[in-house]
Amino acid sequence: MSSGAPPPPQQQQQAPPPPYRPYRQVRAATPHSRAVSCVRFSTCGRLIATASLDGTVALLSSSSLAVIATLCGHTDGVSDLSWSTDSLYLCSASDDRTLRIWDVRPILASLNLGAQPADPNADRCIRVLKGHTNFVFSANFNPQTNTAVASGGFDCTVRIWDVKSGRCVRTIDAHSEPVTSVHFIRDGSIIVSGSHDGTCKIWDARSGSCLKTVIDEKKPAVSLSMFSPNGKFILVATLDDSLKLCNFATGKFLKLYSGHVNRTYCIQSAFSVTNGKYIVSGSEDNSVYIWDLQGRNVLQKLEGHTDTVISVSCHPTENRIASGGLDNDRTVRLWVQDS
Repeated sequence: MSSGAPPPPQQQQQAPPPPYRPYRQVRAATPHSRAVSCVRFSTCGRLIATASLDGTVALLSSSSLAVIATLCGHTDGVSDLSWSTDSLYLCSASDDRTLRIWDVRPILASLNLGAQPADPNADRCIRVLKGHTNFVFSANFNPQTNTAVASGGFDCTVRIWDVKSGRCVRTIDAHSEPVTSVHFIRDGSIIVSGSHDGTCKIWDARSGSCLKTVIDEKKPAVSLSMFSPNGKFILVATLDDSLKLCNFATGKFLKLYSGHVNRTYCIQSAFSVTNGKYIVSGSEDNSVYIWDLQGRNVLQKLEGHTDTVISVSCHPTENRIASGGLDNDRTVRLWVQDS
């Protein structure tokens, strides 16, 4: 006769993950006159910054997608954006060979209840970082400080900048072809870079020395490399329709995510950790793909864009995804999970 006692701990099964709740589109906006090249939720979650080939950066409400401010100053298309950890500053990387640092504090203050609206067209640029000799394609704030930025460009270099002085403090001859991505680990000590030359490398952020080459293939091009939020893994995209999760300490590839289309563009992907653990990416079939990080299976394909989805971003605390499309679409779309 059963005693009704629970089985010993080693026999207890782990609780299954919560069932997947689908995302649905709730908003769409067209803040630019050309392709959207980048979308980024602010670290505080209140704003979405968007960049465009039209040379502007827009700051949108993260709930309504209303344009709160437009940042002008670049003289060519903008490819990438990065928020400081405190959400007070934004860095943009442009084909005009510069990076710009924007002071977003007045915009954030204007969002408070009863506050006066900020001038949507005020010049918020506080630094222009000059030194790259070709298009600047990627930028990333050091998460530990709002005074250090890394950048990568078509001049094949990775550069580290002191935001206070506007000086380039280190230039690394990193790759033999354009640098497609630079990303700090969460403690700011190392940087991962990817390149069209097919390599992915880890750099010491202080000395600029190469600590490890994670991938050393000639083909396909590495179009994205970024650290996971916990700093243990690197997500690597290559132009053969694949995303891989790599344990950079061992150099071993642990997971492969496929099903999307990525042969041409450097599509920005993201980790979603607010409800379950997902990998999210745009695709050249005009869709957003969501994979289960552990199971590697496609959980959902979000349709609505009418051109390549070049960039996605996940809200830091809520189950929301923002996405941006190229020239035949030009929209920023907001997707939410029903609670």
